[in-house]
Amino acid sequence: MRVCVVGAGVIGLSCAIRAAEAGHSVHIVSAQPAAQSVSAVAAALWFPYRASPQERVLAWSMTSLRVFRALADDPESGVALRYGTELHRREKPDLWWAEQLTDLTLLGGGELSGVIAPNPEVLGGLRARLPILVMSRYLGWLEQRCADLGVAVSAATLDSLTGVDPTADAVVLAIGLGAGDMLGDSEVTPIRGQVVRLGNPGLTDWLLDEDDPTQFCYVIPRFDDVVCGGTAEVGQSSLEPDMATEAAILARARRLVPDLADAPIVSRAVGLRPGRREVRLERCDDLDRTGRLVVACYGHGGAGVTMSWGCADEVVGLLAG
Repeated sequence: MRVCVVGAGVIGLSCAIRAAEAGHSVHIVSAQPAAQSVSAVAAALWFPYRASPQERVLAWSMTSLRVFRALADDPESGVALRYGTELHRREKPDLWWAEQLTDLTLLGGGELSGVIAPNPEVLGGLRARLPILVMSRYLGWLEQRCADLGVAVSAATLDSLTGVDPTADAVVLAIGLGAGDMLGDSEVTPIRGQVVRLGNPGLTDWLLDEDDPTQFCYVIPRFDDVVCGGTAEVGQSSLEPDMATEAAILARARRLVPDLADAPIVSRAVGLRPGRREVRLERCDDLDRTGRLVVACYGHGGAGVTMSWGCADEVVGLLAG
């Protein structure tokens, strides 16, 4: 079939690649390039954050995990496997996201020496080896893979399905927040995320503290920098970095990882995650008056990278009928 993928973020590019690999003729149309999408801002640790339903999210995420593990062997991909720790401040943490992982270790509070600065509020943690992605490099890798497969890319702002390539037999809507306007989906809500990137003083292990009562915190060392976050401001849509928010992010990160105390700020960024009560991945042919096959794939919250390949595989299955 001739397939038009609307959206050039990590979901759109992944869907385009899988559709082309399945033998379809694929065209991507997007209002902005991948480098300007929310995907480019992602700290991009494999972690199913702020997405549901859990059963489907876990299945999509595990499929992606297998792909990322293979891509880590390709230095051009921007994917690396790194050990790190999720901190726990509750006696019985919810480990649903890790139930299928095999390379993990549960740690008691006394076993966190060398992981974080002493903190009596932290009761333990989970140590695992997970993919981290340098998104500028990874998005470029995805774009090159699309080019190698003959996927055409064009820029256009679409406000309805009627403007989508009329020669397409099928349409994949990987439109993130755009679903609110394009499809009138009132469930789609921006979740504002702000990060600050520091020079890397030599860190390799990532750190995630989702239980911090003041605001969740993550420290993701990449190659030359360390991504520190974060925020999850539901309904907020400002793309301007807030300096007070940045100061709070740095305070949390440096309290946990004192080695960051003198690390210089390299850059800062804000992205709007496409929040939704549940990821929408389904056929919705009734949305198109011409009777074309239409697949919706959006609402991935803070886990678009994490679920990308699993969702792309399911999209291609739906294209096959």
